[in-house]
Amino acid sequence: MPALQLTKSAIDLGIVAQSIEPMLQFYAETLGLTLDATLDMPGGTTMYRLACGDTVIKILTHAKTPETRSAPGGPRGATGIRYLTISISNLAEMVTACQSAGYTVPLGPIQIRPGVEIAMIEDPEGNWVELLQTS
Repeated sequence: MPALQLTKSAIDLGIVAQSIEPMLQFYAETLGLTLDATLDMPGGTTMYRLACGDTVIKILTHAKTPETRSAPGGPRGATGIRYLTISISNLAEMVTACQSAGYTVPLGPIQIRPGVEIAMIEDPEGNWVELLQTS
């Protein structure tokens, strides 16, 4: 059976947003990701590409916003892709920044195993971002 022959050491993630401004405020301003490009795509879609190391977080908006939203509740709220993880070295600082900016921190910071601490942050549309720090 063939295996993927990777050309990049990271995967890119796509998030469809109902409202782009709060999402950019969270990902670019609060988390500090760099907005690399804003691209017009076919069918009335706009893609906002944010750099996160070798990963690109692609936030999309459509001319006609989909009516169905993801189920709330992070990893225990439903099946499927429920969160993304970003490995960082300043967990306490980022949790404080997110809380100060008014974002919900449903979990942590907590130690999940020796040398590994996490916090879960909820973005403006209910997606969960795990911030992970190893010692």
